[in-house]
Formats: sequence, C-alpha cells, structure tokens
Amino acid sequence: MLHKIAFVAAFALPTAALAQSEGQFTLPELPYATDALEPAISAETMELHHGKHHQGYVDNLNKAVGAGDAPADLSLEELVAQAGTFPDSVRNNAGGHWNHSFFWETMAPEGETGEMSEELSQAITESFGSEDEFRTAFEKAGTSRFGSGWAWLILNDQDQLEVTSTPNQDNPLMDVAETKGTPLLGNDVWEHAYYLTYNNRRGEYLAEWWNVVDWTKVSERYDAALAE
Repeated sequence: MLHKIAFVAAFALPTAALAQSEGQFTLPELPYATDALEPAISAETMELHHGKHHQGYVDNLNKAVGAGDAPADLSLEELVAQAGTFPDSVRNNAGGHWNHSFFWETMAPEGETGEMSEELSQAITESFGSEDEFRTAFEKAGTSRFGSGWAWLILNDQDQLEVTSTPNQDNPLMDVAETKGTPLLGNDVWEHAYYLTYNNRRGEYLAEWWNVVDWTKVSERYDAALAE
C-alpha cells in the first residue's frame, strides 16, 4: 500500500507545490481566482488562507529544513511520510504545506465541479449506504474533530473507502496517523478556513463546502489509487 500512497500523493498535488528552488519549497498558485468559490468560501478567506496561512507553512518548513531539522534532499512526500521521525517544526509545516496544496486542488468553482464517477459513486454506496450517508459521516468527522484539524475520505489498506479525521496538520499519509490510507478528499476545519464567513458555525461551513468539491478530481484520484 505504501507505493500506492506515494503515487497518489504526487499525482494529487500541483507541480509547483512539490517544486524546490535551491532547496526551498514554494507556494503553489491557486487554480482559480480568489473569489471563484464564493459564496461557499469568500475571497477574503481565500486570500488570507492561501496567501498568509499556507505561505506561513511554506516559509516555516524552509526555515526548519535550513536549520537542519530534516535532510534538505527529501521531497515533501518523504517529509510527510516520515513525519514522526522529525521535530514538530517539520511535521506541522510539511503537513500544512501538503494538506493545503491538496485542498486547493480538491475544489473548483460552482458549475465546474463535474460529477462523481460511476465507480466512485458505487464504492461510496457500498461503503456508507448512500451518498447522503457518506456526506453525513464526513460532516460528522469534521464537526467532531476537537480543536483544529482535517476531515478525510481515504482509500485504506484493504482498498475500502473510509472517513477519518486528523488533528492539526497531520494527514493519513503520515507514519503517525491513527488511520492510514490514500487521501481522496479532504476538508480543512481549522477556524481560519471558515471563521470570517461562518464564525463558529463549522457545521454550516461543512455543508456549504459540498458546492465546490471537484468531483472530477476526486474521481481521478480514486481511479489512480485503485490502479496501483
């Protein structure tokens, strides 16, 4: 399963997110305008989330690697996979960089989100009972995550779909993850992801977020994961 995780991690992210210039990780550009996901996600939220928070993870990861907290020749995926062997400065910031790069690619403007593939739809129905029950389980994972973290749909080691969540900037690719697997879909439930629009109404944010999930991308990730 490890080779599958490594493949999908690289497949899922934009090239810019993984690129290094003179050993420096770089912030990927958004694949859409900052106001393109309104009203689900406001332009102001996107500008702060991408330009400040994600940039902060990139900057702090570069500082950590530069300080010798992790080898400078490791890729982002390698840092994430071995997160438990590094200080929190690497675990948190490599996770934040990977998670956010994945997150931007998971979304698209309304009207451009495509449709869930027949194969993914069937797998979701088999695993959760229906697409509605899957959404309920995913939203529960997000609302029940105490403090900050992420909700995920993953393909686990048995090639079964599973909903899980992780704290802080951890993800299911990490060696420290309680539930490991290949991420197909992930939503950020840190307050900075939604507070400007939804205040403390995390559940409302999670419900509105479905309007901008790029099901074409998620379906491609599922197909790629099964192919490995």
